[in-house]
Amino acid sequence: MPEQNLHNMSAERPAQSLQSLKGVGPALQKKLNQLGLYSVKDLLFHLPLRYEDRTRLQSIGSARLGDTIQIEGEIVGTSIQFGKRRSLLCMIQDRSGVMSLRFFHFSAAQKNALETGKRLRCFGEVRRGRSGFELYHPEYQLLEIGEELPVAEALTPVYPTTEGLQQGRIRSVVGQALRQLERQPPRELLPAELLAPFQLPSLSEAIQLVHTPPGDAPLNWLSDGANPGQKRLAFEELLAHRLCMRRYRNNSDQLIAPRFAANTNLQNQFLEQLGF
Repeated sequence: MPEQNLHNMSAERPAQSLQSLKGVGPALQKKLNQLGLYSVKDLLFHLPLRYEDRTRLQSIGSARLGDTIQIEGEIVGTSIQFGKRRSLLCMIQDRSGVMSLRFFHFSAAQKNALETGKRLRCFGEVRRGRSGFELYHPEYQLLEIGEELPVAEALTPVYPTTEGLQQGRIRSVVGQALRQLERQPPRELLPAELLAPFQLPSLSEAIQLVHTPPGDAPLNWLSDGANPGQKRLAFEELLAHRLCMRRYRNNSDQLIAPRFAANTNLQNQFLEQLGF
């Protein structure tokens, strides 16, 4: 859910619809709504859970059990294997070795696309399988002949998602929201003299830092609470909460309780019936 912040408390220009973004139709908008995302601004405050390092390619031969790696190689064979569970096995090779990619959920179109001779870049966790080291359901991208695909310059965010909404789709719409942020930055509500003592970045810089941290940042930047952008957003959230509580208190102090007129009839009747 989008965090509470000063921008949710202030009167700003009308929120821009999600369907103004490329590729967002009614079906995708419905899935984003399930995450509490109803506008482009909501996407900016839909913060990642963690990061993945896709800033470098690793050789297949250097892979170790439990590593999360990004590799690139040529497909040397694809087959359907049968056992307790039917699976699609794709073997890719580089100069240092061979790696198996295994898919338990696949389509005929996917099998046909993974044909021998094509090049593939994929990302996943190294696990031990029937054929040795394997990547289960890795994210992958087919490369054109001679294509040199650059690696990411920043760490790759992993977002909270919902059923049927892949990370690639949500990264795409968040990326569009970030590009709009560069053209139309949100109004800064915290004065510079408040940010300076705590060495906090501006709101636009904070959002960019959280969504696109530099490639040399540690993967645990979020879990350790060391991301400067995260600190700025947390500061704003706590400040917004404090201001809300102060507003409720001020409103409460201004309320006057209703005054009731005293009626002593029943009291007098009771006293007259006493025998003493």
